[in-house]
Amino acid sequence: RKEMGRQMEQIDFQKTLSELSVIGFSPIPNLVKINIPDAKKVLFNGLNYFTNGAAKWLNEYDEIARWLSDNQGRGLLCFGNCGRGKTLICARILPLVLSHYCRKIISCYDAQQMNADIDAVKRNHLIYIDDIGTESYSVKYGEKRFAFPEIVDEAEKKGKLLILSTNLSLDEIAQKYGERTMDRLVSITARVKFQGASLRK
Repeated sequence: RKEMGRQMEQIDFQKTLSELSVIGFSPIPNLVKINIPDAKKVLFNGLNYFTNGAAKWLNEYDEIARWLSDNQGRGLLCFGNCGRGKTLICARILPLVLSHYCRKIISCYDAQQMNADIDAVKRNHLIYIDDIGTESYSVKYGEKRFAFPEIVDEAEKKGKLLILSTNLSLDEIAQKYGERTMDRLVSITARVKFQGASLRK
């Protein structure tokens, strides 16, 4: 009867999770929260710094500022037309802003570097990848791997923060990586579309 009572006892999920975390079991993603006050001003200051005071505020930057104000634990996918500041914001400004305000270090790669060492990229918790969609399969010692879907899958499971930039449309991303990866990206990132003429002269 005592044994039966033990079996019927309600589980203390928090306590059980703590006990199992010792052996590496963690079913709850470790989400990265970002909440930066005056994010619009901070972003514009960064744009001005890197353009020698010639920054122009584009509509899509409002969405980046909203993400910086409260990312709700989600990453960021900047997609669309080239020459609109995607790489400038994601590769230069955001790493500095997150380091200063949040004490978080972003590991930065381009798509080719991601392919060169997938496992090294996957070891990081905050990851920026530039120009996704330009890479092909990774082949090492005859083993063929598709890096980006692996990284997205890992990010969803473990709550990793992905910041991504690409000239592809959402449809093109889905065609290249498949609906499953696209579905995960929708779940774990805020998506910002960059459209209009290039600002490069």
